Amino acid sequence: MQTIIQQVQSALGGEPGLVLGYLLLGLLFVQVVLSATSAARRLAHEREQQRLARERLQNLVRAAQATCREAEEITLGWNGVRKFTVAEKIRECEDVFSFRLVPHDRKPLPAFKPGQYLTFSLEIPGRDKPVVRCYSLSDSPGQSGHYRVTIKREPPPPDRAEVPPGVASSYFAGNVKAGDILNVKAPTGHFYLDMNKVTPIVLLAGGVGVTPMLSMAKAVAESGSKREVWFFFGCRSGAEHMLRADMEALAKYSNIRVEVCYSRPAPNEVQGRDYQHVGRVTVELLKKLLPANNFEYFMCGNGAFMKTLNDGLEAWGVPEKDIHYEAFGPATVKKTAAPAIAAPVGSGPAPKITFAKSGKSVDWNPALANLLDFAREQGVRIDSGCCAGSCGSCVVAIKSGGVDYLKAPDAPPEDGSCLTCICKPKGDLVLDA
Repeated sequence: MQTIIQQVQSALGGEPGLVLGYLLLGLLFVQVVLSATSAARRLAHEREQQRLARERLQNLVRAAQATCREAEEITLGWNGVRKFTVAEKIRECEDVFSFRLVPHDRKPLPAFKPGQYLTFSLEIPGRDKPVVRCYSLSDSPGQSGHYRVTIKREPPPPDRAEVPPGVASSYFAGNVKAGDILNVKAPTGHFYLDMNKVTPIVLLAGGVGVTPMLSMAKAVAESGSKREVWFFFGCRSGAEHMLRADMEALAKYSNIRVEVCYSRPAPNEVQGRDYQHVGRVTVELLKKLLPANNFEYFMCGNGAFMKTLNDGLEAWGVPEKDIHYEAFGPATVKKTAAPAIAAPVGSGPAPKITFAKSGKSVDWNPALANLLDFAREQGVRIDSGCCAGSCGSCVVAIKSGGVDYLKAPDAPPEDGSCLTCICKPKGDLVLDA
């Protein structure tokens, strides 16, 4: 230290007072820098704590809002059917219509979980009993005073022209109009987005399967959440691009990416303006665009669409628990069955399933998912709606035998009956079908 002072004193012409002054100034400068650095660190820490406190508060507010919504659902929900008036019918694109429904009694409506559906009991001329069908809500739960469903008229299968078009969807498209009154059950369904979570999500929609996906994306947008959302929608061309305005509005949110795929774009449709990608929604496209595979995936579309994506996601290493899908009608994801194991010697034959009204008795096929699929394979008609054990339209009386349920029914049928969409036979079974 003495040596440094001597060197400084020599440089300054041997003035000790001047040397001391410069040293004091230097020490003061160092102290100011250290104080400023410490203050900056303290300020940054305080800001980080404030940010975390705000996030905690926002999460608490969202949780409280969710609790209030759940309480509201219980308070405002209803049993059985409720009368709704069609306030507006909107043509979205070819053979696709949206219906805005308001309660006929003008009383408040319960909120619903984004992704849930309504069940309709339709009085269709020429039918001996109501036709029950389920359609996803296509708007956000934040829309008070009305519900919206979007329905596509289902044509006959491409390879089976003799099969009639969809009964309920054709009735909605061709007969239902503004002012009509419909019988509707309360929103329900286990396929929905948990708004209390903040995990990033990928929404995969094919055609009219976009409806529950749109409800989920709009719920995130309107909640103010910064949850990361990737929304993939596939259709043939702009002629089938339903609910376009809703998607364009979603694309304006910084945390929501909307990726539209046209498999057969028209000559006048421009990539980058009307759509983003040529082709279908595929796992290869997801691998190209997503930063990683650690998302929750929700999908809805026809059976082939969901089966292909489900298999591709699992092959990509996505855990089965992170893949969720809607399972209306025949559009279900059939998991790859385990290799058949030879029956042990002495084991009995396959259960005999008898359809009493149809006069058919057939050995049970264990490769099928449920009794409803088995009946369809045998050409036995059983009404169906949600195919998820919720709507009750597939209920059939059991004349003898018993069943095992694959999952607990939302509303168990009366004793002596079964919901064929979610059960398998315990043994020989006689159904009143």
